Amino acid sequence: MKKCVGVVDTTFARVNMGKIAVEVLEKYLPGYKIIRHTVPGVKDLPGAAKRILDSGCEGVITLGWIGLREADKLSYLAASVGLIFVELLTGKLVIDVTVHEDEAPDDPEKLKKIAIDRVEKHAKNLAILVKEGPRALVDKAGQGLRQGYPDVGPL
Repeated sequence: MKKCVGVVDTTFARVNMGKIAVEVLEKYLPGYKIIRHTVPGVKDLPGAAKRILDSGCEGVITLGWIGLREADKLSYLAASVGLIFVELLTGKLVIDVTVHEDEAPDDPEKLKKIAIDRVEKHAKNLAILVKEGPRALVDKAGQGLRQGYPDVGPL
């Protein structure tokens, strides 16, 4: 079976984060099959991620968009716990990427830039971990790296 990774995004998002993730993964994981599922919202991410991992993929990146309402934040909390369970149950990589509208509630362009940067960096991290294994990011520990914002550096 051809090696594969998964991408799960939502229709709730305001940026096509799945497309960005697929482009990055194609660049860094040539020869891998990329399975993409799109679900309505964040609470649907864990089930889709589990189905992809159960199909034999080595890892998955999930891409959620969290609105401004309290209900949106609670939905994210539920989804996050679900994604943690998926990772524990499968023993495979689950990279949970979320963009919260309250990061730039009055600036759609800034929010879009945050989303693009965060997805690109996390998709690259997934590719590195899949190709090189769990110790691949050890040299980057404590470096103040950020996804969605400029790196701040170590103290």
